[in-house]
Formats: sequence, C-alpha cells, structure tokens
Amino acid sequence: MSPSRRIVDLLLTTDAVQRVRLAQASLAMALLAIGVLTMHFFVWAGVAPAQPVLLWTAFSLGGMAAFFALIRSGFSRRFKEPSLTVPQMLYAIACGAVAYAILGAGRGGAFPIVMTILMFGMFVATPAQMRGVSIFCVAIFGATMAAMAWHDPDAYPWSVEVGHFLMIATMVPAVSVLAGRLSKLRQRARLQRAELAQALAHIRELATHDELTGLANRRHMQELMEQEHQRCIRSGHSFCLALLDLDHLKPVNQAHGYAVGDQVLRAFSAEALRHVRVSDALGRWSGQQFVLMLADTRAVLARGGLERMHQRVSGLRIVQGDTMVAVTVSAGLAEHHAGESVAATLDRARRALLEAKAQGGARVVVSA
Repeated sequence: MSPSRRIVDLLLTTDAVQRVRLAQASLAMALLAIGVLTMHFFVWAGVAPAQPVLLWTAFSLGGMAAFFALIRSGFSRRFKEPSLTVPQMLYAIACGAVAYAILGAGRGGAFPIVMTILMFGMFVATPAQMRGVSIFCVAIFGATMAAMAWHDPDAYPWSVEVGHFLMIATMVPAVSVLAGRLSKLRQRARLQRAELAQALAHIRELATHDELTGLANRRHMQELMEQEHQRCIRSGHSFCLALLDLDHLKPVNQAHGYAVGDQVLRAFSAEALRHVRVSDALGRWSGQQFVLMLADTRAVLARGGLERMHQRVSGLRIVQGDTMVAVTVSAGLAEHHAGESVAATLDRARRALLEAKAQGGARVVVSA
C-alpha cells in the first residue's frame, strides 16, 4: 500500500459509510478555508482588521476541525444524523455572519461564502433541513445587519443593510426551494436504480434458473460444469456427474394431469436440493431429467452421497386431493477422467442411467 493511501485511510478510515461522512466534512472545511483566504485578502487590502480576522480564522477552522474529529472518532454515531451536516452548515453560516460584522466595507464578501455553504447543503441535506437552515441564515444575518447598523451606522448605513437583508431574504429561500427540487430528483433516481437492480436480478434469475423448480437451468449447468472442468485441469482433481430421471412421470401426467406432475417435479427438486453440498450443483436438464455435479470428489464417495439422496427422495409422497403419488428416481453416475470432455463424461452418465432404467429403475448405477 502506498504512503498516500495509508494517510487517506488514516484520515478517512476504511469504513465505507464513515469515509463518505468524513469526505463531506472535509469538503465543508475546504469551502470554509476558501472563505478564510477571502478574509485575509481583505486584511491585505486594508479593508478588514487583522486581529479580529485571525481570531475568526482560528474559531472557524477550529470548529470545523472539531466536527471532523467527532465524526472520525465515531462519537457522532450517537446522534440522529451521524454526518452532522446541518450542525456544520449552521456553524459555518454563523461564522459567515461574524465575518459580515468584521469586514466593514468588504462585508459583501461574506455573501459568496454563505451561498457556497447553501449550495453544498443542496446535495446532502433534505428539503426540511434546508428550510430550517434557510430560516436560521435569514434570521442571523438579519440580526447581524440590524446590530451593526445600530452600533456603527456610518460603516453600516440602514439603507444599505436593508438592501442587503432583502437580498439575503430573497436568495436564501430560493436556494431552499431548489434544494427541495434536487432532493426529489435524487429520490426519483434512487427509486429508478432500485427498480433497475430488481429487474436485472429478475432477468438474471430467469436466465440462469428453471422457472418451475427454481434449480439451475440447462445453460447455466453447462457453464458450471465447464468451469469445474477447467478448475480440475488446473488442480489435477476430479469431479463426478450424475443424471437423474424421475420414474414413471409420464403416466402420472396422463392419469392425474400436468399440475400433479409439476408438483412432483417441484417436490423432488426441493428435497434433492436439501442433500446437495454447497460446492455441488443441481440443475434441471430436460423435462423430467436432472443433472447433479459433485465437485472435487471420486465416484466411490459420490455414490454414497447420491444413494443417500436417492433414499430420501424415494420416501416422498405427493398428495393432491384424493391422489397420492410416490416418487422414485433412477440415476447414472460417472467420474470425470483426465483428458475427457464434459460431454463425454455426461454421455457415460447417460448410459449408466439407461442401465439403471433397464434394471427396473429406482436405483443408482455407476459408469465403469
């Protein structure tokens, strides 16, 4: 890890949520730092007194640093709003009002600072929060203008202060209205993203899973088997494939209807899936035929697991109305041989399945 990355992690932590909060606090501090530079420009120009500006600088940046420390330490998590966005904005606006009182003839320079703070809030605060901040901003600047006009009418004439107040009282609520519109747009965008993510997840589910049973479909199983094949080529390990076929499903469909047949397929799939290892995969191959991929195992071990599944599935009884259907399954198992293709292994499993059927079904046959 580079030194710069380590410094960033030290300042912003590695927690994703905390990083966002701290990044916002850093941006707020940077915006106020621009205001500090503006204030010192007025000192250099001889418009503002140096000592009050130095005190204002220490007070402003020190307060924002305290907010950053509260968030960085995790103490702010005790509050309803852990990011402390609104308190930071209120503090910065209060600092802007103090700057207005200090600057005298250059007091118009405080307005861009305030507008920058409000613009920052538009992207992170809710409409209700922005309304509260706007009311506070108009109130504190109105009180500051009135106090300065009463205390120093030569530098802060009433006519000018009334004009400044009207400007603040017009611009700040307008920003609040824009913040409300922006918040609605953000909310709409979040809703659209959520709907899109849900639609994509549904499409992905349909593309990779069988709609009736919920198991992996044929295409997805082919992809999984090919991936396992490549993994075994690299590792030198082996895997097994089993083809499973429900016995006598066609007569069930003919005698009781396809609804009962579908129920048999779903019941078999659910029960078989309970006995499949996490590393294995079970999918629907065709109408009543399923394929089971047993990863990183030999035929001897795979047969034991497959026969246990066979016993559990053979105990299923499907009841619908007065109809009861017993489920039995035949299975053909083949171990993948080095240098063999997936199709060849699957073909040997198919021949073993045909042998199981020829012996009367309801059994497991292992390919030689």
